[in-house]
Amino acid sequence: MKATQLYAPTLRESPAEAELISHKLMYRAGLIRKAAGGLYSYLPLGWRTMKKIMQIIREEMDAKGGQEIMMPIVQPAEMWQESGRWAVYGDEMMRLKDRHGREFALGPTHEEMVTTLIRDEVRSYKQLPLMLYQIQNKYRDEIRPRFGLMRSREFVMKDLYSFDRDVEGMNISYEKMYDAYSRVFTRCGLKFRAVEADNGAIGGGHSHEFTVLAPSGESSIAYCEACDYAASDEKAELKIIPAEPEELRPLEKVKTPYCHTIELVKNFLKVPIEKTIKAVAFMDDDERLIVTFVRGDHEVNEIKVINAVEGANHLYMAGDKLIEAAGSVAGFMSPIGLKDSAIVVVDQSVMLMSNAVAGANEVDAHFINVTPSRDFDAEKIIVADIRMVQAGDPCPHCGAPLHMTRGIEVGQVFTLGKKYSETLHATFLDEDGKVKPFEMGCYGIGVGRTMAAAIEQNNDEDGIIWPRAIAPFEVVVVPVNAKDDAQLSFAKKIYAELIAAGVDTLLDDRRERAGVKFKDCDLIGYPLRVTISPKTLDSGNVEVKVRRSGELMNFGRDECVEKILALLRTL
Repeated sequence: MKATQLYAPTLRESPAEAELISHKLMYRAGLIRKAAGGLYSYLPLGWRTMKKIMQIIREEMDAKGGQEIMMPIVQPAEMWQESGRWAVYGDEMMRLKDRHGREFALGPTHEEMVTTLIRDEVRSYKQLPLMLYQIQNKYRDEIRPRFGLMRSREFVMKDLYSFDRDVEGMNISYEKMYDAYSRVFTRCGLKFRAVEADNGAIGGGHSHEFTVLAPSGESSIAYCEACDYAASDEKAELKIIPAEPEELRPLEKVKTPYCHTIELVKNFLKVPIEKTIKAVAFMDDDERLIVTFVRGDHEVNEIKVINAVEGANHLYMAGDKLIEAAGSVAGFMSPIGLKDSAIVVVDQSVMLMSNAVAGANEVDAHFINVTPSRDFDAEKIIVADIRMVQAGDPCPHCGAPLHMTRGIEVGQVFTLGKKYSETLHATFLDEDGKVKPFEMGCYGIGVGRTMAAAIEQNNDEDGIIWPRAIAPFEVVVVPVNAKDDAQLSFAKKIYAELIAAGVDTLLDDRRERAGVKFKDCDLIGYPLRVTISPKTLDSGNVEVKVRRSGELMNFGRDECVEKILALLRTL
């Protein structure tokens, strides 16, 4: 490819709305352009990288026995209604009607579609195991699309679905995909970690997120340096924090004027924050009041609350009227005396506290000497791990202190079990002639997010630093002065030899100043830059710059292609 023929409109300034470095650099380097909020066009350089990521994905999926298919993006509502997820996805699902008034959705995922496909075609255990995948656009109506490709409304995703005859087979498929994902992201040149994760609206059993480590990541990860445990903050399991044994004192109500926050309460009563009980009130889609209680120095994990309360799919902050209807008041809540209309969820560590402080369900009043195991009605509360992980919490596997870091989720693997096969009546005949539902798994990779995450992890003040495997071009050959026939002729010969050697190469034959071309090379991030200058013509030496390190090397004309190939193998 010649740069004079390449559509790559680079910019010196970032768009005003761009917040993340990947968004800024993809715009400036001419990889993407915005069509509307959360909707982007991929320009040639960006699409070349996307195709390279997709090719790596295809190779690894195929190596594990995956077969590529393509399913409709437009999905009939009946499938989603049959699975019970038409309401679960809520406003995130893009819905439409055809001219006959029939309801459809633009697919945010394809569990229903692929399950009904297999339900109608696969009859016998002899056709199993089966792994089908596609690489296709997905649609989710994000309430606030932002960060470029990180959170968009239309995105490219690889989704694979496994069908097995039993749990053992499903787990084998899961391990195959776990290994394949590790290979995909390793081949893409990324530093990543597989962390235990929550399944969310997908449902099912256990799950791992593949997270690219980057300070700008929206995911918070807890990990242990003493063992291999890692989990998202939504999923991280937490050990119960035991309380120091002490003599129990009788429950007592005290006045706490204007003390409607934990900070005000602890200062007024002069108690440590870990001796206070914090209340956070939510409302679900059915307008049920869900009141949660954690230790005063902890935060509530909403995902864990959803998992603890049957039928809760989404949580919203509860309003004063709903709280008052349950016999309480915001800022002074506790399970003691709360009406049965409220669903009460108490963190497991709270139940081990003694002589603590909690609200008294009336304005300007708190209970002191609260011992939850004694004072809370055990039959009316749900006890669960509902708190958010913090740095220093003990590892649930080995007990060592946990550390926190940030990351960008680029892929996730799930075991689904019978969640969809039973609901959608997808069955097969086993060897004993019995009808059984499929054991399923699903596995997704965000292709655009992977590209953006690679940039977040590989950049400097001059631009992108692509890992070789996913760079739009591996090498760029730059004649300093393309108007000079001798320089351009020399550059064309090197370019042709590199192409013949199988190197993905760009010839920058633009009649621009050398400084402009060099800046574009650094901005776009080609791994190697080969410069042809007047010195090259005099000495025969070719200058090669390594983008990642900035190192400059000089190779003789006869050896330069061989040296470049050897150098590429190290990147």
